[in-house]
Amino acid sequence: MIEKQLCPSMMCAGFEHLADETKKLDEAGADIFHIDIMDGSFVPNFGMGLQDFSAIRASTAKLVDVHLMIQNPGNYVAKFAELGADILYIHPEADQNPSGTLALIRSLGKKAGLAVNPGTSIASIEGLLPLVDYLLIMTVNPGFSGQPYLEFVEDKIEQLAPYQDKFAFQIVVDGAISAEKVTKLARMGVSGFVLGTSALFGKEQSYQAILSKLRQS
Repeated sequence: MIEKQLCPSMMCAGFEHLADETKKLDEAGADIFHIDIMDGSFVPNFGMGLQDFSAIRASTAKLVDVHLMIQNPGNYVAKFAELGADILYIHPEADQNPSGTLALIRSLGKKAGLAVNPGTSIASIEGLLPLVDYLLIMTVNPGFSGQPYLEFVEDKIEQLAPYQDKFAFQIVVDGAISAEKVTKLARMGVSGFVLGTSALFGKEQSYQAILSKLRQS
């Protein structure tokens, strides 16, 4: 079985105590801290900011990613790389030169990620797959938490999973990922799971208990 990478979505954490939340999740066994950056233009919402990112980055030595749901992400990757992001996701629809931006991310010594919306076709991104280290498949339309899981995206996951060996990237899923979805999608070849309120936050169990159970599922 593929080793799971469990990635708390920090937009769902307590903003008043981001540093403490990060440390608790780190100690509980989180693998990658996922930070949503939104500009109110590419998606109809605003996300976390530079200060939020810095607070999280200073509180863990583990991997931190940034999901750039913003127009012209290539203008900002150097800034986030400088601040300590390990993985940077861009949306191809938001970038006039996505292949150049992915190459820039790698040239900065970071991992290049491509985010794929539910309505984005495989044909439109196939040429970019040799340039990515992580493929973030959205199982909801991006911009807001609490949306329902879109079952039809699983067909896309099944079609993209075989490309992982050819191009040496990992598939990560993001959007209404419940414990049941972690188990199901892991069997389909997914290794990374962005976890929000569906599986991790706002539960009675401790972070450690939840993450341990998810890892074993």
